[in-house]
Amino acid sequence: MKILAFAFFLLACSSAHAACYGSGNFKSCYDNSGNSYTVQKFGNQTVTSGYNSNAGSSWSQNSSTYGNTTYQNGTSSTGGSWNQTIQNFGNGNTYRYGSDSQGNSFSQSCNSFGCY
Repeated sequence: MKILAFAFFLLACSSAHAACYGSGNFKSCYDNSGNSYTVQKFGNQTVTSGYNSNAGSSWSQNSSTYGNTTYQNGTSSTGGSWNQTIQNFGNGNTYRYGSDSQGNSFSQSCNSFGCY
């Protein structure tokens, strides 16, 4: 859910005429709706933080990849913390698990036929 929210934010920025500045390791983006976010890359870690003008609050996401496993955590614009671990087994086979910003646990397996 949190990744969907993050993806929605990025999509909203792009559809709202976002402007981004910076290099490959550091970028700041803004849109004409008052939203903003920054992306910083440090080796295998990516730190993203932003401001949601509709909610009037900030959010963040940290992501680190080691081998075939990606660890993510962050804080939603409503203040709840979330985390997720994604294991990539190749050929579209993944397994992800964690807890959302309301504290609910989740897990999902995906393959070339869909996610379950």
